Amino acid sequence: MAQRDGQLDRRLLRRSHDTLANDVSLIASEFLTGFQAVQRIDRPAVSIFGSARVGEGSPLYERARATGRAFADDGFAVVTGGGPGVMEAANRGCQEAGGLSVGFNIELPMEQGLNPYCDVGLTFRHFYARKVMFVKAAEGFVIFPGGFGTHDELWEALTLIQTGKIGHFPVVLVGSDYWADLLRWIREQMLESGFVSPHDVELLSVSDDPREVAELVVSHYDERVAEGTA
Repeated sequence: MAQRDGQLDRRLLRRSHDTLANDVSLIASEFLTGFQAVQRIDRPAVSIFGSARVGEGSPLYERARATGRAFADDGFAVVTGGGPGVMEAANRGCQEAGGLSVGFNIELPMEQGLNPYCDVGLTFRHFYARKVMFVKAAEGFVIFPGGFGTHDELWEALTLIQTGKIGHFPVVLVGSDYWADLLRWIREQMLESGFVSPHDVELLSVSDDPREVAELVVSHYDERVAEGTA
């Protein structure tokens, strides 16, 4: 299945192909199914990202689990990519605390299947449809250490906020040691070169404390509710 879907993606991204109408129909159907899944989230939510390659019991896994629990305690749903590692840990912590745990999975040739801690689960064929659901569902993004996919979500969130395509919501980096060099590079290279503004840099927060991570997102949401903009 994953190999077939990879072939579909490659065909779709060619400059021209003979099945355009059918492929567009498949994508539209996936968006509709995704939107319907988001409508099942009956409370504010946070999207949490991080590496699939983190083992149960590791410090990073346990921190993500505690973060999922903290959000559930504050009445938030937790949305992840539905896979193992950090995603599983955040879903697990949320579910253990009685919260609503959501997984938007992706079909891949290796590594990822829907973890068992999702109350609402959906598996996507296309990354771009799935990524829209992470944004549509969320009142904030929490980014744990991870690889290319995790960084992709980080930069997309920042770009959407910077360009006004979505409202300003918190983007919280978890793991000060992991993110320190990247943040230094943003300030010393991107900011000093004038490629981003000081306001853009301020879009990012950093915390190692699960309780503080949740408070950064929840307090921003509460402010929006008070202002009538949520």
